Amino acid sequence: MVSHSWLVMFIIAATLSTICRTVESAYEADRIVKLPGQPEVSFQQYAGYVTVDETQQRELFYYFVEAATNSTYKPLVLWLNGGPGCSSVGAGAFSEHGPFKPNAAGVLVKNEYSWNKEANMLYLESPAGVGFSYSANASFYNMVNDSITAKDNLAFLQQWLLKFPEYKTRDLFITGESYAGHYVPQLAQLIVESRSNLSFKGIAIGNPLLEFDTDYNGQGEYYWSHSLISDQTYHLLNTLCNVSRINREGLASSGNFSKPCEIVIAQISAELPSQNLDYYDVTSDFCLSDGESQFGSQEQHSLLASRFHPVSSLKSKQSGVRKQEAGGESIDLCIQDHTEKYLNRKDVQEAMHAKLVGVNNTWSFCTSDINYDYYNLEIPTIGVVGALVGSGIRVLIYSGDQDSVLPFIGTRILVNRLATEMGLNTTIPYKAWFDYDKQLGGWTQVYGENNKLSFATIRGASHLAPASSPKRSLALFAAFVAGKPLAA
Repeated sequence: MVSHSWLVMFIIAATLSTICRTVESAYEADRIVKLPGQPEVSFQQYAGYVTVDETQQRELFYYFVEAATNSTYKPLVLWLNGGPGCSSVGAGAFSEHGPFKPNAAGVLVKNEYSWNKEANMLYLESPAGVGFSYSANASFYNMVNDSITAKDNLAFLQQWLLKFPEYKTRDLFITGESYAGHYVPQLAQLIVESRSNLSFKGIAIGNPLLEFDTDYNGQGEYYWSHSLISDQTYHLLNTLCNVSRINREGLASSGNFSKPCEIVIAQISAELPSQNLDYYDVTSDFCLSDGESQFGSQEQHSLLASRFHPVSSLKSKQSGVRKQEAGGESIDLCIQDHTEKYLNRKDVQEAMHAKLVGVNNTWSFCTSDINYDYYNLEIPTIGVVGALVGSGIRVLIYSGDQDSVLPFIGTRILVNRLATEMGLNTTIPYKAWFDYDKQLGGWTQVYGENNKLSFATIRGASHLAPASSPKRSLALFAAFVAGKPLAA
Protein backbone atom coordinates (compact mmCIF):
# COMPACT_ATOMS: atom_id res chain seq x y z
CA MET A 1 0.00 0.00 0.00
CA VAL A 2 2.83 2.39 0.88
CA SER A 3 4.69 1.61 -2.33
CA HIS A 4 1.48 2.15 -4.33
CA SER A 5 0.96 5.60 -2.79
CA TRP A 6 4.56 6.44 -3.46
CA LEU A 7 4.14 5.44 -7.11
CA VAL A 8 1.01 7.62 -7.48
CA MET A 9 2.83 10.58 -5.94
CA PHE A 10 5.78 10.00 -8.25
CA ILE A 11 3.53 9.97 -11.33
CA ILE A 12 1.78 13.19 -10.21
CA ALA A 13 5.11 14.88 -9.54
CA ALA A 14 6.48 13.78 -12.90
CA THR A 15 3.36 15.03 -14.69
CA LEU A 16 3.54 18.40 -12.95
CA SER A 17 7.22 18.62 -13.77
CA THR A 18 6.48 17.95 -17.46
CA ILE A 19 3.74 20.60 -17.49
CA CYS A 20 6.06 23.11 -15.83
CA ARG A 21 8.84 22.36 -18.30
CA THR A 22 6.39 22.79 -21.20
CA VAL A 23 5.19 26.15 -19.88
CA GLU A 24 8.73 27.20 -19.07
CA SER A 25 9.92 26.29 -22.55
CA ALA A 26 7.16 28.47 -24.05
CA TYR A 27 8.36 31.24 -21.81
CA GLU A 28 12.00 30.76 -22.61
CA ALA A 29 11.47 30.79 -26.35
CA ASP A 30 10.05 34.32 -26.15
CA ARG A 31 12.00 35.73 -23.22
CA ILE A 32 14.04 38.84 -24.02
CA VAL A 33 17.41 38.47 -22.35
CA LYS A 34 18.17 42.17 -22.73
CA LEU A 35 17.38 44.80 -25.32
CA PRO A 36 20.37 46.61 -26.85
CA GLY A 37 21.15 49.73 -24.84
CA GLN A 38 18.71 48.77 -22.11
CA PRO A 39 19.26 49.80 -18.46
CA GLU A 40 19.07 47.11 -15.79
CA VAL A 41 15.56 46.24 -14.60
CA SER A 42 14.09 43.60 -12.31
CA PHE A 43 11.02 42.71 -14.40
CA GLN A 44 10.90 40.27 -17.33
CA GLN A 45 10.13 41.03 -20.98
CA TYR A 46 8.91 38.71 -23.73
CA ALA A 47 8.32 39.05 -27.45
CA GLY A 48 7.42 36.72 -30.28
CA TYR A 49 4.65 35.37 -32.47
CA VAL A 50 1.21 33.90 -31.94
CA THR A 51 -0.54 32.12 -34.81
CA VAL A 52 -4.09 33.35 -35.35
CA ASP A 53 -4.88 31.57 -38.62
CA GLU A 54 -3.21 28.27 -39.49
CA THR A 55 -4.75 28.12 -42.98
CA GLN A 56 -3.46 31.51 -44.11
CA GLN A 57 -0.42 31.25 -41.86
CA ARG A 58 -1.17 34.54 -40.12
CA GLU A 59 0.95 35.36 -37.11
CA LEU A 60 0.74 38.40 -34.88
CA PHE A 61 3.73 39.83 -33.07
CA TYR A 62 3.56 40.87 -29.43
CA TYR A 63 5.74 42.54 -26.83
CA PHE A 64 4.95 41.79 -23.18
CA VAL A 65 6.32 43.61 -20.15
CA GLU A 66 5.75 42.34 -16.62
CA ALA A 67 4.68 44.84 -14.00
CA ALA A 68 7.67 46.53 -12.43
CA THR A 69 6.69 45.35 -8.93
CA ASN A 70 4.30 42.73 -7.55
CA SER A 71 3.52 41.45 -11.03
CA THR A 72 1.71 38.40 -9.61
CA TYR A 73 -1.00 40.59 -8.13
CA LYS A 74 -1.44 43.15 -10.88
CA PRO A 75 -3.87 43.02 -13.82
CA LEU A 76 -3.19 42.22 -17.45
CA VAL A 77 -3.68 45.13 -19.86
CA LEU A 78 -3.79 44.70 -23.63
CA TRP A 79 -2.89 47.81 -25.67
CA LEU A 80 -3.88 48.43 -29.31
CA ASN A 81 -2.87 51.37 -31.48
CA GLY A 82 -5.05 52.50 -34.35
CA GLY A 83 -4.30 53.69 -37.84
CA PRO A 84 -5.63 51.49 -39.37
CA GLY A 85 -2.28 49.81 -39.74
CA CYS A 86 -0.21 51.54 -37.05
CA SER A 87 2.12 49.88 -34.58
CA SER A 88 1.30 49.19 -30.94
CA VAL A 89 4.92 48.20 -30.31
CA GLY A 90 6.51 51.29 -31.83
CA ALA A 91 3.92 53.83 -30.74
CA GLY A 92 2.41 52.43 -27.56
CA ALA A 93 5.41 50.63 -26.09
CA PHE A 94 8.45 52.62 -27.24
CA SER A 95 6.99 56.09 -27.79
CA GLU A 96 4.21 56.38 -25.22
CA HIS A 97 3.93 54.33 -22.03
CA GLY A 98 6.34 51.39 -22.21
CA PRO A 99 9.25 50.97 -19.78
CA PHE A 100 11.88 52.44 -22.14
CA LYS A 101 12.20 55.11 -24.81
CA PRO A 102 15.10 55.28 -27.29
CA ASN A 103 17.08 58.49 -27.50
CA ALA A 104 19.00 60.01 -30.43
CA ALA A 105 22.06 57.89 -29.58
CA GLY A 106 20.07 54.65 -29.82
CA VAL A 107 20.18 54.07 -26.06
CA LEU A 108 17.06 53.11 -24.12
CA VAL A 109 16.13 55.48 -21.31
CA LYS A 110 13.84 54.47 -18.45
CA ASN A 111 10.35 55.90 -18.71
CA GLU A 112 9.50 57.28 -15.30
CA TYR A 113 5.81 57.16 -16.15
CA SER A 114 5.62 53.67 -17.65
CA TRP A 115 2.26 51.99 -17.32
CA ASN A 116 3.93 48.78 -16.17
CA LYS A 117 4.11 50.46 -12.78
CA GLU A 118 0.43 49.61 -12.47
CA ALA A 119 -0.09 46.54 -14.68
CA ASN A 120 1.38 43.77 -16.79
CA MET A 121 1.41 45.35 -20.25
CA LEU A 122 0.78 43.37 -23.44
CA TYR A 123 1.33 45.22 -26.73
CA LEU A 124 -0.18 43.60 -29.83
CA GLU A 125 1.41 44.61 -33.11
CA SER A 126 -1.09 45.73 -35.72
CA PRO A 127 -2.84 42.83 -37.45
CA ALA A 128 -2.96 44.89 -40.61
CA GLY A 129 0.50 44.06 -41.94
CA VAL A 130 2.64 46.71 -40.25
CA GLY A 131 5.96 46.07 -38.58
CA PHE A 132 6.72 42.53 -37.50
CA SER A 133 3.33 40.82 -37.87
CA TYR A 134 3.22 38.34 -40.70
CA SER A 135 1.00 36.58 -43.21
CA ALA A 136 2.34 34.12 -45.75
CA ASN A 137 -0.80 34.69 -47.80
CA ALA A 138 -0.46 38.17 -49.31
CA SER A 139 -4.13 38.19 -50.33
CA PHE A 140 -4.92 38.74 -46.67
CA TYR A 141 -3.87 42.34 -47.09
CA ASN A 142 -6.47 42.84 -49.82
CA MET A 143 -9.38 42.09 -47.50
CA VAL A 144 -8.44 43.58 -44.15
CA ASN A 145 -11.43 45.06 -42.33
CA ASP A 146 -12.71 45.55 -38.81
CA SER A 147 -14.36 42.13 -38.66
CA ILE A 148 -11.16 40.28 -39.54
CA THR A 149 -9.16 42.48 -37.18
CA ALA A 150 -11.44 41.79 -34.20
CA LYS A 151 -11.48 38.04 -34.82
CA ASP A 152 -7.69 37.96 -35.18
CA ASN A 153 -7.27 39.93 -31.98
CA LEU A 154 -9.49 37.52 -30.08
CA ALA A 155 -7.64 34.53 -31.52
CA PHE A 156 -4.38 36.14 -30.48
CA LEU A 157 -5.54 36.73 -26.92
CA GLN A 158 -6.84 33.17 -26.58
CA GLN A 159 -3.61 31.65 -27.91
CA TRP A 160 -1.40 34.00 -25.91
CA LEU A 161 -3.15 32.95 -22.69
CA LEU A 162 -2.36 29.33 -23.53
CA LYS A 163 1.28 30.32 -23.65
CA PHE A 164 1.01 32.36 -20.44
CA PRO A 165 -1.74 30.46 -18.55
CA GLU A 166 -1.18 32.15 -15.18
CA TYR A 167 -2.66 35.35 -16.62
CA LYS A 168 -5.96 33.73 -17.59
CA THR A 169 -7.47 34.45 -14.17
CA ARG A 170 -6.09 37.98 -13.87
CA ASP A 171 -8.31 41.00 -14.17
CA LEU A 172 -8.18 41.92 -17.86
CA PHE A 173 -8.45 45.40 -19.35
CA ILE A 174 -8.29 46.34 -23.04
CA THR A 175 -6.96 49.76 -23.94
CA GLY A 176 -5.97 51.74 -27.00
CA GLU A 177 -6.29 55.01 -28.87
CA SER A 178 -7.51 56.60 -32.09
CA TYR A 179 -8.84 53.99 -34.54
CA ALA A 180 -8.71 51.57 -31.62
CA GLY A 181 -12.08 53.22 -30.98
CA HIS A 182 -13.14 50.48 -33.41
CA TYR A 183 -10.69 47.73 -32.46
CA VAL A 184 -11.14 47.86 -28.68
CA PRO A 185 -14.97 47.82 -28.41
CA GLN A 186 -15.26 45.17 -31.12
CA LEU A 187 -12.74 42.88 -29.43
CA ALA A 188 -14.45 43.45 -26.09
CA GLN A 189 -17.79 42.59 -27.64
CA LEU A 190 -16.42 39.29 -28.98
CA ILE A 191 -15.04 38.42 -25.52
CA VAL A 192 -18.41 39.08 -23.91
CA GLU A 193 -20.26 37.12 -26.60
CA SER A 194 -17.86 34.17 -26.33
CA ARG A 195 -18.81 33.79 -22.66
CA SER A 196 -15.21 33.02 -21.83
CA ASN A 197 -14.15 32.59 -18.23
CA LEU A 198 -11.78 35.55 -18.46
CA SER A 199 -11.94 38.09 -15.68
CA PHE A 200 -12.69 40.87 -18.15
CA LYS A 201 -13.23 44.15 -16.30
CA GLY A 202 -13.10 47.14 -18.60
CA ILE A 203 -11.90 49.13 -21.59
CA ALA A 204 -10.20 52.52 -21.91
CA ILE A 205 -9.82 54.32 -25.24
CA GLY A 206 -8.17 57.65 -25.93
CA ASN A 207 -9.15 60.17 -28.62
CA PRO A 208 -11.19 57.44 -30.30
CA LEU A 209 -13.11 57.30 -33.56
CA LEU A 210 -16.57 56.25 -32.39
CA GLU A 211 -18.99 57.89 -34.83
CA PHE A 212 -17.92 59.32 -38.17
CA ASP A 213 -20.08 62.45 -38.47
CA THR A 214 -19.91 63.62 -34.86
CA ASP A 215 -16.20 62.99 -34.44
CA TYR A 216 -15.08 64.60 -37.69
CA ASN A 217 -17.44 67.56 -37.50
CA GLY A 218 -15.87 68.29 -34.14
CA GLN A 219 -12.74 69.27 -36.10
CA GLY A 220 -14.36 72.39 -37.50
CA GLU A 221 -15.46 73.66 -34.12
CA TYR A 222 -12.04 72.80 -32.69
CA TYR A 223 -10.25 74.75 -35.43
CA TRP A 224 -12.42 77.80 -34.80
CA SER A 225 -12.36 77.65 -30.98
CA HIS A 226 -8.55 77.42 -31.04
CA SER A 227 -8.16 80.35 -33.46
CA LEU A 228 -6.94 78.18 -36.31
CA ILE A 229 -9.57 79.36 -38.80
CA SER A 230 -11.56 82.54 -39.34
CA ASP A 231 -15.20 83.19 -38.50
CA GLN A 232 -15.95 83.17 -42.22
CA THR A 233 -14.45 79.71 -42.73
CA TYR A 234 -16.23 78.37 -39.67
CA HIS A 235 -19.50 79.68 -41.14
CA LEU A 236 -18.76 77.87 -44.42
CA LEU A 237 -18.10 74.63 -42.54
CA ASN A 238 -21.45 74.97 -40.82
CA THR A 239 -23.48 75.95 -43.88
CA LEU A 240 -21.76 74.79 -47.07
CA CYS A 241 -19.67 71.64 -46.48
CA ASN A 242 -18.60 70.22 -43.12
CA VAL A 243 -15.56 68.08 -42.33
CA SER A 244 -17.40 64.75 -42.28
CA ARG A 245 -18.76 65.46 -45.76
CA ILE A 246 -15.26 66.36 -46.99
CA ASN A 247 -13.92 63.08 -45.61
CA ARG A 248 -16.84 61.08 -46.98
CA GLU A 249 -16.39 62.56 -50.47
CA GLY A 250 -12.68 61.88 -50.23
CA LEU A 251 -13.36 58.22 -49.48
CA ALA A 252 -15.87 57.88 -52.29
CA SER A 253 -14.15 59.79 -55.06
CA SER A 254 -10.41 59.53 -54.45
CA GLY A 255 -10.01 63.27 -54.16
CA ASN A 256 -12.69 64.51 -56.57
CA PHE A 257 -14.84 66.79 -54.45
CA SER A 258 -18.12 68.58 -55.03
CA LYS A 259 -18.00 72.31 -55.74
CA PRO A 260 -19.18 73.35 -52.25
CA CYS A 261 -16.52 71.19 -50.61
CA GLU A 262 -13.84 72.47 -52.99
CA ILE A 263 -14.66 76.01 -51.85
CA VAL A 264 -14.36 75.07 -48.18
CA ILE A 265 -11.15 73.08 -48.70
CA ALA A 266 -9.57 76.04 -50.52
CA GLN A 267 -10.57 78.39 -47.71
CA ILE A 268 -9.21 76.09 -45.00
CA SER A 269 -5.99 75.53 -46.94
CA ALA A 270 -5.47 79.28 -47.18
CA GLU A 271 -5.68 79.66 -43.39
CA LEU A 272 -4.27 76.45 -41.95
CA PRO A 273 -0.51 76.14 -42.55
CA SER A 274 0.57 73.18 -44.62
CA GLN A 275 3.78 72.95 -42.57
CA ASN A 276 4.88 73.42 -38.98
CA LEU A 277 1.51 72.71 -37.41
CA ASP A 278 1.01 69.37 -35.70
CA TYR A 279 -2.69 68.62 -36.05
CA TYR A 280 -2.38 65.96 -33.37
CA ASP A 281 -1.01 68.50 -30.87
CA VAL A 282 -1.90 72.01 -31.94
CA THR A 283 0.13 73.77 -29.21
CA SER A 284 3.30 71.77 -29.78
CA ASP A 285 6.42 72.56 -31.71
CA PHE A 286 7.39 69.78 -34.01
CA CYS A 287 10.09 67.76 -35.51
CA LEU A 288 11.52 69.31 -38.67
CA SER A 289 13.53 67.39 -41.23
CA ASP A 290 13.06 67.13 -44.97
CA GLY A 291 9.70 68.88 -44.93
CA GLU A 292 7.67 65.71 -45.37
CA SER A 293 5.80 63.52 -42.99
CA GLN A 294 6.14 59.77 -42.94
CA PHE A 295 3.08 59.58 -45.19
CA GLY A 296 3.69 62.21 -47.84
CA SER A 297 3.42 65.93 -48.28
CA GLN A 298 2.28 68.29 -45.56
CA GLU A 299 -0.67 69.33 -47.72
CA GLN A 300 -1.91 65.76 -47.64
CA HIS A 301 -1.17 65.37 -43.95
CA SER A 302 -2.95 68.52 -42.87
CA LEU A 303 -6.62 67.81 -43.39
CA LEU A 304 -7.76 64.77 -45.32
CA ALA A 305 -5.21 62.01 -44.84
CA SER A 306 -5.01 62.37 -41.06
CA ARG A 307 -7.94 59.97 -40.73
CA PHE A 308 -5.82 57.17 -42.18
CA HIS A 309 -2.72 57.37 -40.00
CA PRO A 310 -3.41 59.25 -36.78
CA VAL A 311 -0.02 58.63 -35.20
CA SER A 312 2.16 60.17 -37.88
CA SER A 313 4.68 62.84 -37.03
CA LEU A 314 7.54 64.65 -38.71
CA LYS A 315 11.07 63.38 -38.44
CA SER A 316 13.82 65.63 -37.19
CA LYS A 317 17.49 66.47 -37.43
CA GLN A 318 17.19 68.29 -34.11
CA SER A 319 17.38 66.86 -30.61
CA GLY A 320 13.67 67.65 -30.35
CA VAL A 321 13.50 67.94 -26.57
CA ARG A 322 11.22 70.54 -25.05
CA LYS A 323 10.01 71.19 -21.54
CA GLN A 324 6.29 71.20 -20.89
CA GLU A 325 5.67 73.99 -18.45
CA ALA A 326 2.29 72.67 -17.31
CA GLY A 327 3.22 69.05 -16.69
CA GLY A 328 6.90 69.44 -15.97
CA GLU A 329 7.91 66.49 -18.16
CA SER A 330 10.72 66.58 -20.69
CA ILE A 331 9.24 65.56 -24.02
CA ASP A 332 11.27 64.34 -26.98
CA LEU A 333 9.48 65.58 -30.07
CA CYS A 334 11.49 63.20 -32.24
CA ILE A 335 10.72 60.03 -30.29
CA GLN A 336 9.08 58.37 -33.30
CA ASP A 337 12.16 59.00 -35.42
CA HIS A 338 14.38 57.47 -32.70
CA THR A 339 12.02 54.51 -32.34
CA GLU A 340 11.93 53.83 -36.07
CA LYS A 341 15.71 53.76 -36.21
CA TYR A 342 15.92 51.59 -33.10
CA LEU A 343 13.40 48.97 -34.22
CA ASN A 344 15.04 48.69 -37.65
CA ARG A 345 18.35 47.64 -36.09
CA LYS A 346 19.18 43.97 -36.66
CA ASP A 347 20.46 43.47 -33.11
CA VAL A 348 17.19 44.84 -31.72
CA GLN A 349 15.10 42.61 -33.98
CA GLU A 350 17.15 39.58 -32.94
CA ALA A 351 16.75 40.43 -29.26
CA MET A 352 12.98 40.72 -29.75
CA HIS A 353 12.75 37.54 -31.87
CA ALA A 354 11.27 39.63 -34.67
CA LYS A 355 11.39 38.98 -38.39
CA LEU A 356 10.65 41.28 -41.29
CA VAL A 357 8.60 39.21 -43.68
CA GLY A 358 5.40 39.72 -45.64
CA VAL A 359 4.64 43.08 -47.22
CA ASN A 360 7.20 45.26 -45.45
CA ASN A 361 10.93 45.34 -46.03
CA THR A 362 11.51 47.66 -43.10
CA TRP A 363 9.72 48.29 -39.87
CA SER A 364 7.52 51.40 -39.87
CA PHE A 365 5.14 53.16 -37.53
CA CYS A 366 2.25 52.79 -39.94
CA THR A 367 1.83 51.11 -43.27
CA SER A 368 -0.05 52.05 -46.41
CA ASP A 369 0.77 48.67 -47.96
CA ILE A 370 -2.60 47.24 -47.01
CA ASN A 371 -5.78 47.49 -49.04
CA TYR A 372 -7.96 48.36 -46.07
CA ASP A 373 -11.68 48.88 -46.53
CA TYR A 374 -11.80 52.46 -45.29
CA TYR A 375 -15.59 52.48 -45.40
CA ASN A 376 -15.27 50.74 -42.05
CA LEU A 377 -14.52 54.20 -40.68
CA GLU A 378 -18.19 55.05 -41.19
CA ILE A 379 -19.42 52.14 -39.08
CA PRO A 380 -20.27 53.60 -35.64
CA THR A 381 -18.99 51.82 -32.55
CA ILE A 382 -20.59 54.01 -29.89
CA GLY A 383 -23.49 51.54 -29.78
CA VAL A 384 -21.05 48.71 -29.09
CA VAL A 385 -19.65 50.78 -26.22
CA GLY A 386 -23.19 51.12 -24.86
CA ALA A 387 -23.74 47.37 -25.07
CA LEU A 388 -20.53 46.79 -23.12
CA VAL A 389 -21.64 49.21 -20.40
CA GLY A 390 -24.98 47.41 -20.27
CA SER A 391 -23.24 44.06 -19.81
CA GLY A 392 -21.28 45.32 -16.81
CA ILE A 393 -17.99 46.18 -18.52
CA ARG A 394 -16.50 49.41 -17.17
CA VAL A 395 -15.71 52.01 -19.85
CA LEU A 396 -13.37 55.00 -19.74
CA ILE A 397 -13.16 57.32 -22.75
CA TYR A 398 -10.51 60.02 -22.52
CA SER A 399 -9.24 62.82 -24.71
CA GLY A 400 -5.97 64.68 -24.96
CA ASP A 401 -7.38 68.19 -25.28
CA GLN A 402 -4.81 69.47 -27.81
CA ASP A 403 -5.80 67.00 -30.54
CA SER A 404 -7.69 68.47 -33.51
CA VAL A 405 -7.87 65.22 -35.51
CA LEU A 406 -10.28 63.42 -33.16
CA PRO A 407 -11.01 66.23 -30.73
CA PHE A 408 -12.69 66.01 -27.34
CA ILE A 409 -15.65 68.01 -28.71
CA GLY A 410 -17.16 65.10 -30.64
CA THR A 411 -16.17 62.53 -28.03
CA ARG A 412 -17.82 64.49 -25.23
CA ILE A 413 -21.05 64.82 -27.23
CA LEU A 414 -21.13 61.08 -27.95
CA VAL A 415 -20.49 59.98 -24.36
CA ASN A 416 -23.11 62.34 -22.97
CA ARG A 417 -25.62 61.22 -25.61
CA LEU A 418 -24.93 57.56 -24.80
CA ALA A 419 -25.46 58.14 -21.08
CA THR A 420 -28.76 59.89 -21.80
CA GLU A 421 -29.98 57.11 -24.09
CA MET A 422 -29.07 54.47 -21.51
CA GLY A 423 -30.69 56.38 -18.65
CA LEU A 424 -27.43 56.62 -16.71
CA ASN A 425 -27.50 59.30 -14.06
CA THR A 426 -24.47 61.52 -13.52
CA THR A 427 -22.77 60.17 -10.39
CA ILE A 428 -19.77 62.51 -10.51
CA PRO A 429 -20.61 65.89 -12.08
CA TYR A 430 -18.27 67.55 -14.55
CA LYS A 431 -15.28 68.76 -12.54
CA ALA A 432 -11.52 69.12 -12.47
CA TRP A 433 -9.21 66.23 -11.54
CA PHE A 434 -5.61 66.39 -10.32
CA ASP A 435 -2.43 64.40 -10.84
CA TYR A 436 0.11 63.05 -8.32
CA ASP A 437 1.58 66.50 -7.70
CA LYS A 438 -1.83 68.13 -7.19
CA GLN A 439 -1.53 69.80 -10.58
CA LEU A 440 -4.65 70.15 -12.70
CA GLY A 441 -4.89 67.00 -14.80
CA GLY A 442 -8.04 67.78 -16.76
CA TRP A 443 -11.79 67.46 -16.37
CA THR A 444 -14.01 64.44 -15.86
CA GLN A 445 -17.61 63.29 -15.62
CA VAL A 446 -18.88 59.87 -14.52
CA TYR A 447 -22.20 58.21 -15.31
CA GLY A 448 -23.80 55.25 -13.55
CA GLU A 449 -22.91 53.45 -10.36
CA ASN A 450 -19.46 51.90 -9.91
CA ASN A 451 -17.91 54.17 -12.57
CA LYS A 452 -19.82 52.42 -15.35
CA LEU A 453 -19.11 55.07 -17.96
CA SER A 454 -16.47 57.78 -17.52
CA PHE A 455 -15.24 60.63 -19.68
CA ALA A 456 -12.03 62.56 -18.96
CA THR A 457 -9.80 65.08 -20.63
CA ILE A 458 -6.05 65.20 -20.14
CA ARG A 459 -4.94 68.81 -19.99
CA GLY A 460 -2.24 69.75 -22.47
CA ALA A 461 -2.15 66.27 -24.02
CA SER A 462 -2.05 65.36 -27.70
CA HIS A 463 -3.70 62.64 -29.76
CA LEU A 464 -1.08 60.33 -28.24
CA ALA A 465 -1.73 61.48 -24.69
CA PRO A 466 0.84 59.30 -22.87
CA ALA A 467 3.60 60.60 -25.16
CA SER A 468 2.89 64.28 -24.62
CA SER A 469 1.53 64.20 -21.06
CA PRO A 470 3.01 61.07 -19.47
CA LYS A 471 2.52 61.92 -15.79
CA ARG A 472 -1.13 62.85 -16.11
CA SER A 473 -1.81 59.88 -18.37
CA LEU A 474 -0.29 57.51 -15.80
CA ALA A 475 -2.44 59.04 -13.06
CA LEU A 476 -5.54 58.50 -15.18
CA PHE A 477 -4.51 54.92 -16.05
CA ALA A 478 -3.75 54.05 -12.41
CA ALA A 479 -7.18 55.22 -11.30
CA PHE A 480 -8.83 53.29 -14.12
CA VAL A 481 -7.28 49.88 -13.38
CA ALA A 482 -7.87 50.39 -9.65
CA GLY A 483 -11.56 51.12 -10.28
CA LYS A 484 -11.35 54.47 -8.55
CA PRO A 485 -12.52 57.92 -9.64
CA LEU A 486 -9.87 60.46 -10.60
CA ALA A 487 -8.51 62.48 -7.70
CA ALA A 488 -10.57 65.60 -6.98
